[in-house]
Amino acid sequence: PGLSVAMMAGRHNCTPRSLQRLFEAEGTTFTRYVLEQRLQRAHRLLADPRRCGEKISSVALDCGFGDVSYFNRTFRQQFGAAPSEVRAGARQFAG
Repeated sequence: PGLSVAMMAGRHNCTPRSLQRLFEAEGTTFTRYVLEQRLQRAHRLLADPRRCGEKISSVALDCGFGDVSYFNRTFRQQFGAAPSEVRAGARQFAG
């Protein structure tokens, strides 16, 4: 909560626009970068066999997603598999 271009720009002593330009130079946006980082973290947690007992909704919330449906949809778009499929693979590896 509260993560924004303005907050990050202030933290790094630059303007919001200059921060946006840095992301644009890398071919992305601040919002897309944050989303990808949250999805990558969720994937790592779901693929970890030691965390098989954790609910997918808890992982989504811990990674900054307030809407589990949105999390499921964007996760599938990013990785080509549902969170439950990644979790099932982790369970198979653990068992």
